[in-house]
Amino acid sequence: MAITNKSYNNVIYFLCRLGEYHEQIETVSVGDIFDIDMSKDTLFPLMHINPVNVTTGESELIYNFQIFLADLVSEKDNWQTYQAEQLTKLIDFKNNEQEVYNQQLAIAVDIISMLRHSTQQSMAGVNDINQAIYYTQDQFTIEPFSERFDNLLCGYVFNIGVKVMNDFSSCQIPVTSQGAGY
Repeated sequence: MAITNKSYNNVIYFLCRLGEYHEQIETVSVGDIFDIDMSKDTLFPLMHINPVNVTTGESELIYNFQIFLADLVSEKDNWQTYQAEQLTKLIDFKNNEQEVYNQQLAIAVDIISMLRHSTQQSMAGVNDINQAIYYTQDQFTIEPFSERFDNLLCGYVFNIGVKVMNDFSSCQIPVTSQGAGY
């Protein structure tokens, strides 16, 4: 069976679906980092997909993205969970920033796991080993961030390469039959 090449749109839709189907993500967006909607009307947590570049291999394309995972930090006086209260009295709990970091890191690991182990892809009917699927095999640095916009957000950002098979077929390229030489 021939490889079914996956396009940029296929990869974007796939990543969006991973975010949409994750029960802890409320909003998924795609675009430049400056396109992230930080307004108070946005439902959080959010996943933002920032396209970076595409590299080629012998028989594959690797679509590279920055994935941002963020949630609102709730600023309350004396914010403290029972568990945190039991751990230490030395930490100043004026907000739930530590809890947000914890949850967003768990979501980042979920996204990476779904791309490494492809269980969600199999559930979507991709059972043929020759069928092009999306996967990753890199090691990742998941970097925390904290930003104040109209609201206080924190979370994680990481780079991910989504690898898909590509046969680089030259049989049906939309060009005229004339030579390109001079």
